[in-house]
Amino acid sequence: MEIKTRTISTDDAGWLKSVFKRRWGGDFMVSRGKIHKPESLDGFIAEVYGKNKGAITYKITGKQMEIVSLDSFLRRKGIGAALLGKAVDLARKKRLKRVWLVTTNDNLGALKFYQKRGFTIARIYPDAVRFARKVKPSIPLIGREGIPLRDEIELEKEI
Repeated sequence: MEIKTRTISTDDAGWLKSVFKRRWGGDFMVSRGKIHKPESLDGFIAEVYGKNKGAITYKITGKQMEIVSLDSFLRRKGIGAALLGKAVDLARKKRLKRVWLVTTNDNLGALKFYQKRGFTIARIYPDAVRFARKVKPSIPLIGREGIPLRDEIELEKEI
């Protein structure tokens, strides 16, 4: 299976918005109190046999890249790793200092995935999801595997 990555274009806005709605419970994301809309983010799409099978979105501010979302529609096939690698490579080319992201305490898969790829836990924000729910009420009270969804966890990789 060959994974091809390409830069997100304006033609992808509708598809990306549908991904956000389907996978993230709305047409925007909340990270550390900031609203991120897919049409305002840069990123990459992974294609397999000409079909979109994953996407990563990010925002560059100063010398830092925040990964806003990472979605793979074929698990354990290297799509997430390819997309993350592409973003980290771009951060290196742009001579950024840090790539970081926020996930939640219930997202054990993400914690495992990012740490295996050199990210470390930088900060924990206890009860931060309660504040995010004020902006995005669709965030559930109970997350993956029945874990109460409460805290935000920031992971980082220095470049």
